[in-house]
Amino acid sequence: MTLSVHKNYLPMEAEPASELPAGPQWHYEPKWDGFRCIAFRDGAKIDLQSKSQKPLTRYFPELVSALAGLKAKTFVLDGEIVIPVNGDLSFDDLLMRIHPAASRIQKLSQATPSVFIVFDLLSDDKGKSLVQLPLQERRKLLESFAKRYFDEKGSVHLSPATNDLAMARKWFHMGVGLDGIVAKRKDLPYQSGKRSGMQKIKKQRTADCVVGGFRYLEKKPLVGSLLLGLYNEQGLLDHVGYTSSIQADDRAALTKKLEKIIKPPGFTGKAPGGLSRWSTKHSMEWQPLQNKLVAEVQFDHFTGGRFRHGTKFLRWRPDKTPGDCTMKQVHRESRSALGLL
Repeated sequence: MTLSVHKNYLPMEAEPASELPAGPQWHYEPKWDGFRCIAFRDGAKIDLQSKSQKPLTRYFPELVSALAGLKAKTFVLDGEIVIPVNGDLSFDDLLMRIHPAASRIQKLSQATPSVFIVFDLLSDDKGKSLVQLPLQERRKLLESFAKRYFDEKGSVHLSPATNDLAMARKWFHMGVGLDGIVAKRKDLPYQSGKRSGMQKIKKQRTADCVVGGFRYLEKKPLVGSLLLGLYNEQGLLDHVGYTSSIQADDRAALTKKLEKIIKPPGFTGKAPGGLSRWSTKHSMEWQPLQNKLVAEVQFDHFTGGRFRHGTKFLRWRPDKTPGDCTMKQVHRESRSALGLL
């Protein structure tokens, strides 16, 4: 195996689930609140690749240096980039790394250095591909790799894992920095780009949505609400709800950003509804957007093809592609995230 073979690898992904699966075939890991990343090293060359195969290398120079400092000269690691701040993990600080000037990135890399939490080994220190091995074998090899090459005081760490369901439940309720639990089948090989053999159980009911349009405030030329979309089984973008929880201080800048990408149709499937006896013409007017922006929102219920009540805007997700925003995220969200308890 050479590095170039793996450079086109999409990461193995997890399907959303409403409860932790039980049984001896399952292995559990924390779900970290960061950017998914595959790290490639071939001698002096190091590349960081996002979940959507976009380059992350320039945004995390301190992580590149940390990986270059490992004695292993060849490897492919799958993991999560996080930024610890005051004992917690800061997703906002991760977002600040995307798109600024090189000088700004350098300053941020020193002020809020990132950490790489590794949970899979796709190619070892001899350049041998491990993706066809079952997870339980890859995990043993990863633990051995980490013992030889990772420094406890460094910024590359091995993610904990357990086969104990009770321990996984404790992790789920453990607070800081965890977004939930990922359950993986121990007997399966690494399945690049597939959502098979892995399940994610999140603490919050959240969904990544395409922003297909927006409405202005009733009496001001500022964005009032974002119109959310998810792709249906036919590949069409359906309008599924809205979020209006936008900070007042952010409205002006966000309005300018949105107005630059106004372009019909916005939604290719079900579109926002028309007038009703409770609405005015102005309140129902909306602006269609190019399908470029992905927003993560929190919600209570999803029934009848839409979010019931408004959703809470959590954050922008520049690391996600619009195509990832499908109805599958909400198909099993009618029950508690941990129905087993």
